[in-house]
Amino acid sequence: MDLKEIQNLIKFVARSGAAEVNLETEDFKINIKTDAAYNHVEHQAPQVISMPQMPAAAPAQPAAAPTQAPAQSSAEKSTPAKANEEDDSRYVAIKSPMIGTFYRRPSPDKELFVNVGDEVKPGDVVCIIEAMKLFNEIESEISGKVVKILADDQTPVEYDQPLLLIDPS
Repeated sequence: MDLKEIQNLIKFVARSGAAEVNLETEDFKINIKTDAAYNHVEHQAPQVISMPQMPAAAPAQPAAAPTQAPAQSSAEKSTPAKANEEDDSRYVAIKSPMIGTFYRRPSPDKELFVNVGDEVKPGDVVCIIEAMKLFNEIESEISGKVVKILADDQTPVEYDQPLLLIDPS
């Protein structure tokens, strides 16, 4: 394993939110520890700092526009969130069995495994999770229609993270 691969592994572990990862092969042993709570606070701190700086630069007009926009978006978000919570309870989630990178297609030049509205049955491959250069096909365990894809393509996912919602009816 070269230095670039180690750096990518460290970045991946930091993004995944895992507290500790141990990797051991015949040639080497790597132990990566992170403080998930510290990383969470660290990532939010710049967002909190940048918000007050924007109104300070132009207090009158920009302060009014962002105040109105979040009020609208929070009202919009709260209504669908409540509706989604009620609707999502009847759906079955296909969850990630491991930490890795989520892929919706077998390779960049191939078609997507599933789209919203597609029918799936047990054994159908719905996505791939790549972990440590191994590509693991994730199969549906139920029959139904794909109603929502919760993970973005080529992004890190965590163990037990919902990836897709299936309507079994």
